Amino acid sequence: MSELSKNFIPTEIENKWYQHWLQKGYFNSVPDKREPYTIVMPPPNVTGVLHMGHCLNNTIQDILIRRARMQGKNACWVPGTDHASIATEAKVVAMLREKGIAKSSLSREKFLEYAWKWKEKYGGIILEQLKKLGCSVDWNRTSFTMDDDYYQSVIQVFIDLYKKGYIYRGQRMIHWDVKAKTALSDEEVIRKETHQKLYYIRYAINNGAATNEYITIATVRPETIMGDVAICIHPNDERYKHLHGKTVFVPLIHREIPIITDEYVAMDFGTGALKITPAHDANDYALGIKHKLPVIDILNDDGTLNKLAQIGVGLDRFEARKLLVEKLTEANHIVKVEDYTSEVGYSERTDAVVEPRLSLQWWVKMKELAVPALQAVMENDIAFHPAKFKNLYNHWMSNIKDWCISRQLWWGHRIPAWYDASGNYAVAATAVEALIELQKNNPQLTLQQIHQDEDCLDTWFSSWLWPFEVFKGLSKPNNADVQYYYPTNTLVTAPEIIFFWVARMIMAGYEFTNQLPFKNVYFTGIVRDKLGRKMSKSLGNSPDLLGLIDTYGADAVRFGIMIASPAGNDILFDEASLEQGRNFNNKIWNALKLVKLWEARFTDNEINTNDTTFALQWFENRLAQVQQEVESLMQQFKLSEALKVIYSLIWDDFCSWYLEWVKPGFEQPISKKVYAKTIEYFDVLLQLLHPFMPFITEEIYHQLANRNSDLCIKLMLPITQHNQKVLEEGELLKQVITAIREARVKNNIKPKDAIELFVETPNAPVFNNIQSIISKQVNASSFQIVNNTINNSIVVAIETHKLYIVSTAAIDNTALKENLLKDLAYQMNFLQSVEKKLNNEKFVQNASPAVVAMEQKKKADALARIQTIEESLKSLQ
Repeated sequence: MSELSKNFIPTEIENKWYQHWLQKGYFNSVPDKREPYTIVMPPPNVTGVLHMGHCLNNTIQDILIRRARMQGKNACWVPGTDHASIATEAKVVAMLREKGIAKSSLSREKFLEYAWKWKEKYGGIILEQLKKLGCSVDWNRTSFTMDDDYYQSVIQVFIDLYKKGYIYRGQRMIHWDVKAKTALSDEEVIRKETHQKLYYIRYAINNGAATNEYITIATVRPETIMGDVAICIHPNDERYKHLHGKTVFVPLIHREIPIITDEYVAMDFGTGALKITPAHDANDYALGIKHKLPVIDILNDDGTLNKLAQIGVGLDRFEARKLLVEKLTEANHIVKVEDYTSEVGYSERTDAVVEPRLSLQWWVKMKELAVPALQAVMENDIAFHPAKFKNLYNHWMSNIKDWCISRQLWWGHRIPAWYDASGNYAVAATAVEALIELQKNNPQLTLQQIHQDEDCLDTWFSSWLWPFEVFKGLSKPNNADVQYYYPTNTLVTAPEIIFFWVARMIMAGYEFTNQLPFKNVYFTGIVRDKLGRKMSKSLGNSPDLLGLIDTYGADAVRFGIMIASPAGNDILFDEASLEQGRNFNNKIWNALKLVKLWEARFTDNEINTNDTTFALQWFENRLAQVQQEVESLMQQFKLSEALKVIYSLIWDDFCSWYLEWVKPGFEQPISKKVYAKTIEYFDVLLQLLHPFMPFITEEIYHQLANRNSDLCIKLMLPITQHNQKVLEEGELLKQVITAIREARVKNNIKPKDAIELFVETPNAPVFNNIQSIISKQVNASSFQIVNNTINNSIVVAIETHKLYIVSTAAIDNTALKENLLKDLAYQMNFLQSVEKKLNNEKFVQNASPAVVAMEQKKKADALARIQTIEESLKSLQ
């Protein structure tokens, strides 16, 4: 045999096998007669690099795809990237700034030249990094949300929805990102609890010559008082009834504004008086419309104060706040200041505090589009895993708001609307088509007199087409790919984009294809550090994923992230789980080395028959049992649990038990049949594990024997039924060996010292199949079934079986007695705790019958062990 390394060394092996799989074209898919299994990759931003969230998400997808491929399905995993308007434009602006170029100095065309160059240089980095993780993606199908066909489809969808009356242009209060200088949708605003100051500011009431009466309001935003247009009180508030119809002066600028009444005001909250600033608060804006109040916008689009503010012009809003507080304090307008905690909106992309702003934007009416998408999930046409996310989805979809889809950016899909000098507009695919429409009202209009809307569409407006447009379902309707691969099978994503993306893809699927886009949605958890904090660059708690792969290997990283990630629950990432993965690699590698040592030692003669027949029979049934269990878990999308079951099967059952039971003695031959069966079992184990840990399994598969094909495409064998009786005998065998070994250690009987073993049991036949393995594993020179107690022996109780150990080595009866008394005390305490549960009527009534039965079995076992210990103590007297 070729020399195998002491431990598994992943680096060279991973690169070797990934390149081999690519060369063989195993990941490529074309329509054929097989059942398709399709996953579309949630497209990472072109600005992205691989992090732990990507690792989790793409490992799960790869597990599902590899398993489908091994089940004989036509597995197609489509990769791609998202143009990410806000994030990419910010990167390009920063890059230009380093070169001393301001975006404002460039034409749109020149800026986009720079943007495309940046995208070509950096946009594919994350996809290349996914190869290091072992992702079995059809790279021939890589899509980008601004590919030509894709771009045209986005424009087509806009026009279609506009013609149907779903898209409209209107002035409404929106969320404004002062850093990216663009509008945001509701879902792009992250609400965070923020510590602030609450300022109580008094406004002088206009009483003619006398101005010594004041009304106090409370605000966290004193910098906006220059935009105040009214003070609002409840009409029934007795404190303020004498002020109805009066006016007050805005502090510092002395502008006169009215006191108005509205039942919207809560009399028991704060001072019961509100400052109304329609340009800078959504609720104030609604009150402003109701009471026909003016709007004074004191902020520029970058969050600095404009000329209408009069004070602090040019200052950032938070710097202006400090200035205003100083001036208000000096002018004796601040009554008091309190600490205050409330939710503040932050931009999901830039983390800037979001400003409410009145703005003319493009919107999509969502209520009608949401109806079939809500029904599909609530009626389980689309299954959520875990199902708990249905409630969240239901709440959002039932209360859905119109979607602001215009963004004040240049990088992205430009809105297909053209305007004339008077502000009239037409929506069309080209300027020529728009001109024809506009000429209906102005026949003299020329192409040179119209201009296209400057804004781009929200990134999610393109990515909601992803499941079908990656197959050119809109740009080339009814083509062979979309008819074969769509609807897709499973979407793997994070719950935080359930509204951004999942809900909208379902809406788009029904609106544009009359079909659901996918049948299952698997929600991953958020990867957090050991302190429970979400991993982020700003916190410095996000590990370098590529560095971890270099250190531990891709298989160990995949294992580490999956072993701790039940669907939908957050993952507390600990590098120790990667060490566990590396140890698992080495455990399997050592099993390979052990089996390879037997290659030149097998014989055609039937040897060790008694030792090995049961071992073969037991492991074959254990394999069948686990295959059934894994199949069930995978169908329920319990991937982490499935990996744990496979891990235990390989580490414990195969390596720690089966190989030990069939291992030949020192320099002894092994049966050819046993060796062949061992290779066969090893192959099945590798198949089970391959989707989770593809590199080491492929390597060991080829190390075990000469192969004509590769593990990655080997079809899984049909699942067979298992014999429960054999499995129970196997469990008894493990318990007996473990108990005797522990007894030997406790009584200082060295492993080389043979023992005599006597078994008193009500079920003697159960030991027929396992006694030879027991004798071999515990170094027993003899094994006898008896009907009576064996004096001067060490007694071990396992359920209803009593094992008597007689050793030729001297046994310290005093020490043995002390150990038995300790065991007796422990068993008595254990029995007491179980009886306490069973005597608790509340527990018995509320617990399931299975749980009660388990407790009753514990009681019976404890009583049997106590009886055995007491008999053992008597035999020592």
